[in-house]
Order: sequence, then structure tokens, then C-alpha cells
Amino acid sequence: MSSSKKYSISLPEDLAEAARAHVGPGGFSSYVAEALEQRVAMDKLREIVADFATNNDELTREEVEAARALLRHDHRQVGGAAA
Repeated sequence: MSSSKKYSISLPEDLAEAARAHVGPGGFSSYVAEALEQRVAMDKLREIVADFATNNDELTREEVEAARALLRHDHRQVGGAAA
């Protein structure tokens, strides 16, 4: 990740306290940053999928399962043994 900048945000109190209880003292900012990173990545992935769906034929079930296996790092499901 790049350099950090301090922001002031409002969060639902119960959500913030649940996160703080989970990570303990000093870990809240990195926990929130990681959650935002994951959300941004998923938003970008949705854009890629939508773009693909607009410009290509629908994926087969086998193609979807192969992609899921790759995301799980389960190379056995993708046509062969792991390298």
C-alpha cells in the first residue's frame, strides 16, 4: 500500500466496536484499510465481469468452475496437477 493519510469518517457504532474488539488496540486503521482494499477490488472485478458479459458469449458452467478453482488456488480442478 502507498503512504497513509488521516481521514475522519462516520461509522455505525456497533460495526466499529465489533471491528475494534476483533483486532484489538492499534489494529483498527489497518483492518478498515484492508476491508476497503477488498471492496475496491470486488468493485473492479464486477466492472470487468460486466464488461466481459457485454462483449462476449455467456460463460459455461465449466468455465465458471475453472475460474472459481483458480481463485481458490485449487489447481487440481483446472485440468491437471499443480505445478
